[in-house]
Amino acid sequence: MTEPTCQSPLERLARLEKLCLDNASGLPQQAQAEEAWLGIGFRLGELQLVAPLGEVSEILTPPSLSQVPRTKAWVCGIANVRGNLMPIMDLQGYLHDRPAALNRRSRILVVNHNGVYSGLVVDAVLGLRHFRDEERCDELPGQDTRVHEYMTHGFRSGNEHWGVFSMHKLAETPQFLKAAV
Repeated sequence: MTEPTCQSPLERLARLEKLCLDNASGLPQQAQAEEAWLGIGFRLGELQLVAPLGEVSEILTPPSLSQVPRTKAWVCGIANVRGNLMPIMDLQGYLHDRPAALNRRSRILVVNHNGVYSGLVVDAVLGLRHFRDEERCDELPGQDTRVHEYMTHGFRSGNEHWGVFSMHKLAETPQFLKAAV
């Protein structure tokens, strides 16, 4: 096919556009992305728990602590985290009246909710966890009713059973807010 030689630049662009549209293949069919529930997995004793991603503002290695006199046994102390004083609480100690054994795997989950800025000692952080809607269940893992108070639901993934632990619910609990003796 020969091109007329006396075409204006606009006519050439229009013809080029028509050729491109005539020879273009369609876009590939876009698969619907599956929505996933995201959370931070952590271990507390033998329980595998997961906190909603939006409820954990930071994960820290245990910092140096200063003791706070006249506080409950589950108050580990206070830490200076980037110029901010943060109370560090032992979640195991709060829930079960027995202190967690701090080791190299222990981590601090930071909660910042409705004026409560606190770090919670957990046995280990197990990373980011993704769950599909069909993995959700109402059955809570374990037999511990103290921990169940702060769980909203669970997830079953393969042979693992995870409990969703609400950090916000914990931060709103009057007993948790009364750390003084």
